[in-house]
Amino acid sequence: MAQEIELKFIVLPAALEAVRTVLNGLSGDHHAPCQLLNVYYETPDNQLRQHGIGLRVRGDDGRYEMTMKTAGRVIGGVHQHPEYNIPLESAELDVARFPAEVWPEGLTPEHVQREVIPLFSTDFLREKWVVTHGESRIEFALDQGAINAGALSEPLCELEMELLEGKLSDLLKLARQLVAVSGLRQGNLSKAARGYHLAQGNPMRPLRPLTVIKIAPKSSVEQGLQNALEAALDHWQYHEELWARGNSLAKAQVQHAIGLVRHTFALFGSVVPRKASARLRDLLTQCEVSLVSDASVETLVYGSEISTARLALTEWLLTQGWQPFIDENARRKLNDSFKRYADIHLSRHAAELKQAFLNPWGERYTDQLPRLYRELDAIRVLAGVYDPHIALEWIDTWDALRHAIENGLRHDIEHLRQDAISQSPFWLHSGKK
Repeated sequence: MAQEIELKFIVLPAALEAVRTVLNGLSGDHHAPCQLLNVYYETPDNQLRQHGIGLRVRGDDGRYEMTMKTAGRVIGGVHQHPEYNIPLESAELDVARFPAEVWPEGLTPEHVQREVIPLFSTDFLREKWVVTHGESRIEFALDQGAINAGALSEPLCELEMELLEGKLSDLLKLARQLVAVSGLRQGNLSKAARGYHLAQGNPMRPLRPLTVIKIAPKSSVEQGLQNALEAALDHWQYHEELWARGNSLAKAQVQHAIGLVRHTFALFGSVVPRKASARLRDLLTQCEVSLVSDASVETLVYGSEISTARLALTEWLLTQGWQPFIDENARRKLNDSFKRYADIHLSRHAAELKQAFLNPWGERYTDQLPRLYRELDAIRVLAGVYDPHIALEWIDTWDALRHAIENGLRHDIEHLRQDAISQSPFWLHSGKK
């Protein structure tokens, strides 16, 4: 088994020569393009997908390989997951050759071998560079072709960076060079994810408004910070993908995701000093300025400004970029219970909201919108330790007020304001239990 660590970029065809120029300037070996055909398999009831398993057979000039990728972790387009590769004599599946421990409970190789059928394929030309950088060997694979599922097809033009050996930090350093080139954006959808979507008929992907950010029980404050920022990054990338595919309404969700990052930094400001995120916050400010411009979606999502900021956030999370700025006192706070931290801060942020809307504002309600967004985002992060249905009901009351203010629904604002400020807490008051 290999632990695959890779970073994906979607590339505009117009940027291919600029990308090749960067890659040809690195110290390493270039491999001429070769044609690859990958056939992905699934059971009729999608059992592999439900277990986070991807199963394929790759053909390359008469050579065949069977691959299983199992569920892992994706942060900002960096994919980290176990991968099993088995050479085959022909293009026929033989799943019994995978190690017995890869199969989850309730799924046997005999059942899979009997039930799976081809679901979709990827057919593309792959050009490779294997680069030595720092203490690492990194493979760049430039893929151009198509993903096919029945009568449906989607063009494929992407660059994958894979850490063959060495340090993740070396991979991220090279990624920073790449995002300086306009025409790339980080992609969090694998070829398999896109193929599955095509196989389902390519339905329109829905918008996902921000909700309570769930967190595992007994998490530390540090885990709460990471959890919130990973959720914001996932929200950013998911909606950027929709926006790039033509859904103009997704732009507002990208902006909200960037706002959530900022509000998370503020929420944990008593533990993580501002200087730890100074560069990142500057990059986010540049993004926010760009996003209110009249520039086209292609200019924005494939521009180096947004790509650089998103990669910086990805790197900050993966390398725990706050660590060099933490003293012993902050370390103790980070190791403390997130549940206790949440109870204390829920009371504080709810009090801020209530104070801001305690009295009618007449024509000036819009002046309070930045505060309303900030406090609601903080509460979404903190409320994850509670029953999401109860927490969401409390948040939705305030969100209805926000909607009424933004849309100038004057007849609704006053009763929504009174409903919001009169709500009882759904959290413990003392923060000591």
